[in-house]
Amino acid sequence: MYLSELEEIFAYIACIAIVIGFGVTTYMEIKKTIAEEKEKAAETQANEEKVKTLIQYFETKKKLIDQVVKLQDSVKKHKSEK
Repeated sequence: MYLSELEEIFAYIACIAIVIGFGVTTYMEIKKTIAEEKEKAAETQANEEKVKTLIQYFETKKKLIDQVVKLQDSVKKHKSEK
């Protein structure tokens, strides 16, 4: 019913190995999760930069279109005055 001294040592070694294995596995999973989160954060930041660039592009394009429309209106007004 009881374990011999050698069997107890083997049981302790097995328990310690299991606990160490669990700890290492948990550490590796945490490290992997942190790396994934850093990657997502970097991707989000890159996407935000792209969006800012697009917004600037559209604002510039809108200003140019407004200037063209204003110029066309002034040309039409000038032609109608003649």
